[in-house]
Amino acid sequence: MRVLLVLAALVGAAGAERRFRGDQVLRITARDEEQLALLKVLGEQDELQVDFWRHPSLPHHPTDLRVPFPSLQAVKGFLESHSFSYSVMIEDVQELLDEEREAMVRTRRVKRSSRTFDFGSYHTLDEIYSWMDTLVEDHPGLVSKIQIGQSYEGRALFVLKFSTGGSARPAAWVDTGIHAREWVTQATGVWTANKIAEAYGQDPSLTAILDTMDIFLEIVANPDGFAYTHSANRLWRKTRSLNAGSPCVGVDPNRNWAVGFGGAGSSGDPCSDTFHGPFPHSEREVKAIVDFIRGHGNVRSVISIHSYSQMLLFPYGYTTVPSPDHQELNELAKKAASALAAVYGTKYTFGSIASTIYPAGGTTVDWAYELGVKYSFSLELRDTGQHGFLLPSSQILPTATETWPALLAILGHGLERPR
Repeated sequence: MRVLLVLAALVGAAGAERRFRGDQVLRITARDEEQLALLKVLGEQDELQVDFWRHPSLPHHPTDLRVPFPSLQAVKGFLESHSFSYSVMIEDVQELLDEEREAMVRTRRVKRSSRTFDFGSYHTLDEIYSWMDTLVEDHPGLVSKIQIGQSYEGRALFVLKFSTGGSARPAAWVDTGIHAREWVTQATGVWTANKIAEAYGQDPSLTAILDTMDIFLEIVANPDGFAYTHSANRLWRKTRSLNAGSPCVGVDPNRNWAVGFGGAGSSGDPCSDTFHGPFPHSEREVKAIVDFIRGHGNVRSVISIHSYSQMLLFPYGYTTVPSPDHQELNELAKKAASALAAVYGTKYTFGSIASTIYPAGGTTVDWAYELGVKYSFSLELRDTGQHGFLLPSSQILPTATETWPALLAILGHGLERPR
């Protein structure tokens, strides 16, 4: 009976969700600045309703664009008329969404008890929050759950604190899921939290870190958006705050930070997926992190985990001018990327945000770096575009497992070298 109820709930939710039947993801390569400008113009055509999965950045760098089925003919015609090189990365977005939902249903069929949690599956917000309580119960001397604020829609902003005791200790901050549709990040956050709890006392590197510093991990940094991806629009990116004078909802929480606010890679249009918001830290979800890190006063590392593209990035995003610590950050990124690649051979590109992926103002890591947190990094997890934001659940465990040594490399470095 329980399985039937779960299936019915999922089917009912699916009926209310936005569908993406026939939508395609195109990979486009601009050969010069003129073609880059044309791509940006294409993205501003409201009637086409296109969605950049990987934004235009530099000539010869790939741009990934989801095109709704009704706009395919017009978009492809535009690209061909301007001699763009492009290919189809995803033939039908809805097919991947259907496969994802079926996998979640199968997980619920085999769930045996409230304490059984499948780390290789995607989960809802309620399931993740419930599991966090279980983790705290199972490791009361190491793990605690704190609330740092409330989201726009009133959901709790929960952070897991991993600590072996003591006061005024240095700390590291890690967040996942700040962009709602990047489901592999929340899943990696859950796996990582469990790994920290289980590996303390067993893994010498982690044990040395936790014996000296605390780790704060926010698994769902954008709970309103994440809940919305499960109930209405799987590809929703932003928060769910209302925008005065506009029917369009939400702000890009990774363009809402004070450093470089309103700059390149962000938009002043509330309908844009990269809308930076009315002012810096306007989003409760962002302000809660800002207040926490400032209030702590001794955060050594900030790691914000995103997907996709397989990249390890560091400041700056808002300018192409190298940061004062560029050389050290680049060497650390190289070390972390090598540690990651040693697990399954997955290759990560690394470098500053602006030069490696695209210019982006108002990001988490630029803000943290300017605050004085030298070791501020952003990871873009698997893959490189075959599935994009719809990474199959079969890749959760490999993704999380290979990310772990990269995290340890950054955390350990931040501990060894006081700012």
